Amino acid sequence: MTPMLIAAEETPNPLIPAVYDIFWSAVVFIVIFLVFWKMVLPAFKKTLDERAERIQGGIEKAEKVQAEADAALQEYQKQLADGRAEAARMRAEAQEEGAQIIAEMKQRAADEAERITAQAKVQIEAERQAAMVSLRGEVGSLATDLAGRIVGETLTDDARAANVVDRFISDLEKQTPAAAAKEN
Repeated sequence: MTPMLIAAEETPNPLIPAVYDIFWSAVVFIVIFLVFWKMVLPAFKKTLDERAERIQGGIEKAEKVQAEADAALQEYQKQLADGRAEAARMRAEAQEEGAQIIAEMKQRAADEAERITAQAKVQIEAERQAAMVSLRGEVGSLATDLAGRIVGETLTDDARAANVVDRFISDLEKQTPAAAAKEN
């Protein structure tokens, strides 16, 4: 054999490890893999599962809170709409009551005006009657004085005044047919 070949066979290749290194490395790798598989991986999986459950619980809680908030918002909007409807109803009632009060006040004013007008008419009629009585007395007095001057007698006595007036009226009646005959 050639000397180079022998030397090549005797020196190991630095890129290929020795068989005993491969064996013991495989044993250590298997032991570490089994420890990792039996102890670390379940603990890691347990931690990830707990974390996933907390996240899922948080999501469910957030969805529940969101649903409650949506329900509260709908209730608020319903109450707001009910409040607006109630306010509109109250406003309509107040307008109706206002119109009714205005109508009542107008009716009261009209009734009061009628009462005042009727009272004024009664007062005017009473004053007219009083004026008529006063005028009759004054006119009677003036007529009696005038008749007394015309007839030439004093007419202070009622019976005498009545006699003079009757006589004056009968004289007028006698003169009236004669004056009517002369005119024709």
